[in-house]
Amino acid sequence: MSRYGIDNLPYGVFSRPRGDRRIGVRLGSTVVDLAPLGGLLAAPTLNPLLEAGRPQWTETRRRVTEYVSGTTGRIPLSEVTLHLPFEVADYTDFYSSEQHARNVSQILRPDSPGLPPAWRHLPIGYHGRSSTVVVSGTPIRRPSGQIAEGVYAPSERLDIEAEVGFVVGVPGRRIRTAEFAEHVFGVVLVNDWSARDIQAWEYRPLGPFLAKSFATSVSPWVVPLDALATTEPVAQDPVPLDYLLPAGPAFDIRLAVDWNDTRVATPPFAAMYWTAAQQLAHLTSNGAGVRTGDLYASGTVSGPARDEVGSFLELTRNGAEPVKLTDGSLRRFLLDGDRVTISATAPGAGGTEIGLGEVTGTVLA
Repeated sequence: MSRYGIDNLPYGVFSRPRGDRRIGVRLGSTVVDLAPLGGLLAAPTLNPLLEAGRPQWTETRRRVTEYVSGTTGRIPLSEVTLHLPFEVADYTDFYSSEQHARNVSQILRPDSPGLPPAWRHLPIGYHGRSSTVVVSGTPIRRPSGQIAEGVYAPSERLDIEAEVGFVVGVPGRRIRTAEFAEHVFGVVLVNDWSARDIQAWEYRPLGPFLAKSFATSVSPWVVPLDALATTEPVAQDPVPLDYLLPAGPAFDIRLAVDWNDTRVATPPFAAMYWTAAQQLAHLTSNGAGVRTGDLYASGTVSGPARDEVGSFLELTRNGAEPVKLTDGSLRRFLLDGDRVTISATAPGAGGTEIGLGEVTGTVLA
């Protein structure tokens, strides 16, 4: 059974040779053009649909399901170009995997390992650059920057971060966790590319800046929240403040990371400490607003096992323990020409396993 059946129907934007951009849904290895349905689906981007709100999202999904069930007009994915599915208004990245936070602390701060003091009290994050969010398949140019005192050079420790992103539809401020599904339309996969040598030099005392702002890749398919089954979040100790309660739903998304042709990790999203609802509530708790098209990402997804980590910093212990790929070559960090693909599956609301697509990038010199 396809992971892109009638129970899934993720939205994307595609074009055919010399054609305009159109909204479609993925069905198996094809795309169904939704422009004939008109209205919000006749736009060249998902933003008008995102802005319409939960009742319209539900009604549109009903219409799309009915239309797709009855049409034979399916276009092979091999015949289309996939584009960024929505115009990104703003981008925020969180740091919500406890295992990842502990791993990074042990690797980069062995003299003072452990979580930052505030980590269990609030979802830590940073503000990224929406202008460098690109769709899967876009080549990633190796960044240059300051990597030591008096040294400006191309990054030699280029890394990935396997994450899950949430797409905001309805604007708002001071959003409660219980209002999460009224504001968030759906889910994409994210690779937040990171230059660890630039990061190590610049991040004290503030945090990530140029080490992460050069590129963030997202999958071309937005899976609606309605297509995903929910699960219980992990226990939190201490109990968060009232504005972060209830924790909201968790999602049993299972990621996979392929380095060239080698599967190197399978990070488990269900183990994330802070939920997407809590991240959104915290993001807007000081009065900051979110807009239609805002993207916020979970932060690197890492589990307790060595093959469950979502970054090569963790996988190779900062390069100290190289990974052997299936072609026999060794890797510490990304080399020019390397290709990384992050894919994912999850239990669907309809009881079947669904796919979340994939996000791929190849490193250019």
